[in-house]
Amino acid sequence: MDSESSRMSSAVEARFRVDYPNSKPRVVKVVALDEASERVVKRVAQRQWQRATFFTSIKFQDAPRSGESWSMQAWLSDLAGRTKALVDEVAAADLVVMVSSAGTNAQPAAVIGEACAARKVMTMALIIGSEERSNEELSKTLATLRPYASMLVIATGDEYIEEMLSALRA
Repeated sequence: MDSESSRMSSAVEARFRVDYPNSKPRVVKVVALDEASERVVKRVAQRQWQRATFFTSIKFQDAPRSGESWSMQAWLSDLAGRTKALVDEVAAADLVVMVSSAGTNAQPAAVIGEACAARKVMTMALIIGSEERSNEELSKTLATLRPYASMLVIATGDEYIEEMLSALRA
């Protein structure tokens, strides 16, 4: 009796088998937004990753004056110190992960978030060091990141970032 299970019972059914993984690794860009998160990002980057690129800082030109158009003139620094254009890195990404330490002003998230929104690239923000900061300091960082992150996570430890990136197939 023929079965309707997922197992193949004949050569005819075998031709419908998919012989490759059902998902591919995502292209993930991980950006540290401050000095404390930079140390964590550098440590996490030492692990073996499939398609993740790590950046330690963001630099951008001043916002345009009234009447001028916004040009997204922002640059990221990779771990080797090379400067990369933010818009080019975002265009090549499936996901951008921003890492910030609790209590800091994560203003660079606005520039990254706008670049991601323009390219329809998903964003995620991870906040580290929350156990060392007051609720008020944590709230300040949350409020800064919330408008620019599709997913916002308060990490309980630095190793959480590694686990999250692995789960996201980085």
